[in-house]
Amino acid sequence: MSPAARPGEMPRWGWLGALWLLVYLPIYQSAYGVLNFLFLCNIGVILTALALIVRSRLLVSSQAVAAPVIALAWLVDVAWKLLTGEFLYGGTSYMWDPQYPLPARLLSLYHVAWPLLLWAVLRRSGYDPRGWPLQAVIAALAMLAGRWLAPAADNVNFAWTDPFFGQQLGPPALHLLVCWAVLAGVAYGATHWALVRRFSAGGGSVTQRPVL
Repeated sequence: MSPAARPGEMPRWGWLGALWLLVYLPIYQSAYGVLNFLFLCNIGVILTALALIVRSRLLVSSQAVAAPVIALAWLVDVAWKLLTGEFLYGGTSYMWDPQYPLPARLLSLYHVAWPLLLWAVLRRSGYDPRGWPLQAVIAALAMLAGRWLAPAADNVNFAWTDPFFGQQLGPPALHLLVCWAVLAGVAYGATHWALVRRFSAGGGSVTQRPVL
């Protein structure tokens, strides 16, 4: 690996991760309950904060694979509601629900800032391609948890019905496998490809070296 291609240092932003967890965890738990932390978006932002604290390039890279997918889905649903008065798939309905405290709902704007933060970190540290398989495993565990631990009505991580047709795609095992394959294979695969292409073409670096 040439000197120009070597990964840079992880920024010392652990204070930001710690501050986020101190604010976010109690507010979200009080507003939505513990099971809300099973959602991939909430798992992802927690792992991102922990990655900043321990300065783990691998963990940052795994969430950089997921964050654009989650942020896009969140923004599309919000925009659809604003433009049409209806939700596209209902994943952001809580944003309009007055039963939830306004501070908790405003914290959900992290969906916009989260991928931008990860991008800023990757520009400093480089992208670890092992982030894709790691996030695929995280997604699989999150979907299983959504099926086993959360009520069907919550449809955590679409473990019960798909986001487009609101149907269970065959037996539970098949449904989970199909949804996971689309998410981890197609959506995460696309962001992985984009990250590898971007950070191997200048302005960053891709690293295969063992890192935290």
